[in-house]
Amino acid sequence: MKFYDCTTAPSPRRVRIFMAEKGIEIDTVQIDLANGEQFSEEFKAINPLCEVPLLVLEDGTSISQISAICRYLEEIYPDNPLLGRTPVERAVVESSNQQLQMNGFAAGAEAFRNATPGFKNRAMPGPHNYSQIPELAERGQQRLDNLFSDLEAHLANSQYIVGDYYSIADISALCVVDFAKWVKKRIPEDYSNLQRWYDQVSSRPSAKA
Repeated sequence: MKFYDCTTAPSPRRVRIFMAEKGIEIDTVQIDLANGEQFSEEFKAINPLCEVPLLVLEDGTSISQISAICRYLEEIYPDNPLLGRTPVERAVVESSNQQLQMNGFAAGAEAFRNATPGFKNRAMPGPHNYSQIPELAERGQQRLDNLFSDLEAHLANSQYIVGDYYSIADISALCVVDFAKWVKKRIPEDYSNLQRWYDQVSSRPSAKA
């Protein structure tokens, strides 16, 4: 297998942490997003979406999208399950992870890509160009504020995102909080529950992956 990565990007970091938690080592190829290597004909041949992360199997199958990559890795490396241990837990983890994708990563991407000069006409990732919309940057900022508030309330009664079980949802939430720093959003000083959780998950060795 080969894992196509970019160490400076927040999305592939979620997969790196996932792999680190499971002790998985995969040959890695770095894609230079800053210099547009994702748009090269060579890379487009294996991933027309022009995005990382990407996992390419021995038979040439390409798996894009974070949730799909992690699902595949969970299936072939079942030890230390991160997607849930029971049917109910798996459903709750997936629900939480989807909410974090929608209200966290999508919000951060709105705020960042619609306001950063270097992303002019690149307001959405992928092979197609889209103009920036300043109002979406403002909305993304508001959505991140709401996410932080919601997480603060949720973590008042929960050690991790899903009870006392560290899961892929915590990986996603950690990466969202760090990604939010790109648009100058940080955990408010009075959010003690969110800060307690953040300190706990960011101190895990995998967080440095």
